[in-house]
Amino acid sequence: MAERLYLFDTTLRDGAQTPGVDFSVEDKILITQLVEKLGIDYVEGGWPGANPVDSEFFAKKRTKTSRFTAFGMTRRPGRSVSNDPGLAAVLDAAVDAVCLVAKSWDFHVKVALGTTLEENLTGIRDSVEAVVACGREAMIDCEHFFDGYKANREHALDCARTAYEAGARWVVLCDTNGGTLPHEISEIVSDVTNVVPGDHLGIHAHDDTCHAVANSLAAVEAGVRQIQGTLNGLGERCGNANLVTLVATLKLKPWYAERFEIGVSDAQLKQLTAISHHFDEILNRAPNRQAPYVGQSAFATKAGLHASAIVKDPTTYEHVDPELVGNRRRVLVSDQAGRSNLLAELERLGIGVQKDDPRLPRLLDEVKRREAEGYAYEAADASFELLARRLLGHVPAFFHVDSFRVMVERRHNAMGDLVTVSEAVVKVTVDGERLMSVGEGNGPVNALDMALRKDLGRFQAHIEDLELVDYKVRILNGGTSATTRVLIESRDGEGNRWSTVGVSPNIVDASFQALVDSITFKLLCSGVAASPEDRPRKLASV
Repeated sequence: MAERLYLFDTTLRDGAQTPGVDFSVEDKILITQLVEKLGIDYVEGGWPGANPVDSEFFAKKRTKTSRFTAFGMTRRPGRSVSNDPGLAAVLDAAVDAVCLVAKSWDFHVKVALGTTLEENLTGIRDSVEAVVACGREAMIDCEHFFDGYKANREHALDCARTAYEAGARWVVLCDTNGGTLPHEISEIVSDVTNVVPGDHLGIHAHDDTCHAVANSLAAVEAGVRQIQGTLNGLGERCGNANLVTLVATLKLKPWYAERFEIGVSDAQLKQLTAISHHFDEILNRAPNRQAPYVGQSAFATKAGLHASAIVKDPTTYEHVDPELVGNRRRVLVSDQAGRSNLLAELERLGIGVQKDDPRLPRLLDEVKRREAEGYAYEAADASFELLARRLLGHVPAFFHVDSFRVMVERRHNAMGDLVTVSEAVVKVTVDGERLMSVGEGNGPVNALDMALRKDLGRFQAHIEDLELVDYKVRILNGGTSATTRVLIESRDGEGNRWSTVGVSPNIVDASFQALVDSITFKLLCSGVAASPEDRPRKLASV
């Protein structure tokens, strides 16, 4: 019978220490829902009493399936449990479990706490007993455990033993500095299991050597049965162990899947990509394209030779089926692509063509010609689809851009402050009617975007939820007349994301090309017709 592994999410506590990340109470509620949707056993909500956001969150939130956990620290040296306000706030929280951090490196005990090793052990014992007395599940995070073990093995082991004997359900070994390597993790955890049973041990790894996931798996192999981590590896410095990667590995790799059971079902696993990307949306950042399992490039193939093999049998270049984690296979079209890449991508897009269609070589040549000019279709899926549909079939003429003009003015405002104002004028024709819109923005591209989307006549309702979420510029060659490539990523209210590209010696013109493609693609996907006889239709096979 498979042993049970328990997953512990610390996104809301340790992940909140990421530079540039500040969770609101509403953010915390949404993230908790994502974690529970994935089937994680424990959700660590933060530190009650440490700040107003955490205090309000613990007053509002209750988990439905995961064990709601509060974080705190063991009682302060020289104080009793009843005379420590910080510990009292944690003990009073309406939670299922309490995780307290304890010093396990003698250097920190002496320098940071300014106390003796004996008093440190007494503080651990008293604090765990207090949690148990309150009817909460008790955990101890042994901070800097692996560094502490190397410096003073006896005291590090005493900390773990003391917590366990005092009633801790979990004694978590923390690689706080993230510098321990997998072989060290394995050796040290194996030694600890002589003091604390493996089914009471956890691992908390940081990614400072890019080994957090590997260290977590090494700890499991050595005996621990709880793994702590964060969604998408969020965390201070280089981040924490990535729970998204760990969930997929534990579920899909036979060595783990045959030995261990986790609380994530196959159906929940299929939501892994969507959950990972939704979390990035909450953080207002673009998903990592090269993230294992869930990244847009995780199952992407660029080389023509590889694409040919994948078409015959996907297992030639895929270690797992992408659909198991809610991702999909991508055969990229670029200047390195062959006919196999092209056919596979057209099939995915629902553009039916025969292998001997005479238009295919023309499309491939056009892609390669444009890529030589600077276009990058492997990173601009929507622009490629528009190009392919125009050459192989039909894209409705929703609107025609007659002209655009951008003005950037630097002037003093009414308060006497020097400001820069960008204004754009765009003239378009929709259904034979000339429309002119003016937009002001934070820079010329933003002004163009505001003007272009201000009035598209009867199509306006279909782009109301369109939002630009990422903008990248690359100079392709040197000099003052350099060619510029602009990549724009867009999304809509339904969570769909797509990328478009523009290339020109003029950065504003390149940006405008990408903007027009983005809006055209959104209208195409919305199924709206440009005219009564111009209904969107599936391209006929030839």
